[in-house]
Amino acid sequence: MKMLNIIFKSSTVLGLLLLFTLNSCKDDLPSEMDTSSKFTKLESIRLVNAGSNGDIALEGTIDHDKKEISFPRIDPDTDFSNLKFEIQGSDGARLEKDFYEVVFQEGESERSIVLKVVNNPRSSEYFARLRLRVPVFGAEFTQAVTYDYSNNPGGNAKYDKFTGGLVRGSGFSKNYVLVVDRSGNNAHVLRVSDLRNNVVTPIPLGAPAGGYAGGTFTMHSGAISGDHIYVASLSGSNASPLKIYHWTDPAQPAEVILNTTTAAATPASYRFGDNMSVNLDENGNGNIYFVDNGGLRILKYNVTNYTTISAPVFFETGVAALGSWGSYNKVPNSSQYIFTGHDGPVRLVGEQANVVYQATKFPVRLSDVRVVNFNGERYIMGVTAARTGQEGTVFQVYNITRGETVDDGLRFLDASADGPLLSYSLDGPVNINPASQTGWAVIKDGEGNDDKLLLYAATLDAGFVFFEVPKKVLTED
Repeated sequence: MKMLNIIFKSSTVLGLLLLFTLNSCKDDLPSEMDTSSKFTKLESIRLVNAGSNGDIALEGTIDHDKKEISFPRIDPDTDFSNLKFEIQGSDGARLEKDFYEVVFQEGESERSIVLKVVNNPRSSEYFARLRLRVPVFGAEFTQAVTYDYSNNPGGNAKYDKFTGGLVRGSGFSKNYVLVVDRSGNNAHVLRVSDLRNNVVTPIPLGAPAGGYAGGTFTMHSGAISGDHIYVASLSGSNASPLKIYHWTDPAQPAEVILNTTTAAATPASYRFGDNMSVNLDENGNGNIYFVDNGGLRILKYNVTNYTTISAPVFFETGVAALGSWGSYNKVPNSSQYIFTGHDGPVRLVGEQANVVYQATKFPVRLSDVRVVNFNGERYIMGVTAARTGQEGTVFQVYNITRGETVDDGLRFLDASADGPLLSYSLDGPVNINPASQTGWAVIKDGEGNDDKLLLYAATLDAGFVFFEVPKKVLTED
């Protein structure tokens, strides 16, 4: 009994001590703060000092689910070191800062900042998207409309003339697709306006007086400059006639503007006419270039007023052979050219094929490469040739706007991780004769400004495709 009594008394004392301790701690704790009215709901927000004079207010749009705020585009002359916002929200809620500094890096037109709404002890954060109202340039490739007459199963049926290795040449303008079918002197055009509506109606080119004659093939390559249509024969040797036919109206008889052999202009016998590069300005002045079948030599003719051809000049390129369908396409507003073929890299060269820069970004098979200027931006495009089973026929467009010159643009592109803006397969078959062509044109608006960019590609037995790409437009979205 004595031991039990001691245990009982000890437990009673411990219980009393514990109760005392708990009561003491409870008395020392602060009472719970009443935060029932301390909300941070954001009801509206305005940027109140936009514009060069700081007197323009811009109302923000709040997405409460995403915790995001967007504003109309802001005048770039705004003082971004001292932006001020006004809010309406929960009673007592305010922005953490009175003023905000936003730094746009060179070339940037959009930044996001965090705006913190506080109402002690609560806070909420919103991402505010700020965009400059600056001009936009170039083409919107994400909105390109495709008009496909190639092997690509996603388009229309392939244009049936591209079969049997017969169409070695083609050309493009905003009004026509030129198809040079070397069988039976069957050169013709298709209207771009028809093709937009899935209508394929060949328009035969009028034969010259006396008919077609001369050359290893009487017609083999072609091009369009403006709406001047050119078709050339294939001269298989220096004794075989090299002829160029010209039209402005497809229905009228062709004008023969060149009828010669190359014997007097070349030191030996070479083959010319597999491809023809026509480089003329808006007045029809410039040059026509033929790269020989070996891809090592060039024959140049002067052209005046679209139809007067003179002064042939022959020169060796001094570079490794680049294939049978070499192209020599002038860089707009420049004395430089893009010299390419299916067996050689893309080279920027001078008047006599002296290499200025050899690009490394592009596939080796990229052919008929051209520089395109549109709406303040600069692009380079070409189509790969399916020479072996290791590659396909793919049309590609890259941006080379950076830098002052095309040389700069190519170097910047090579040093970047940038890929093509547009890449499209024509799904062409492997072909040891992969004649390939590209082309482009610009549609102007009523004020004479660039509005739409048309891009074209064709390869032997794969068919052709063209794209209509709208200019970029500044939007609030």
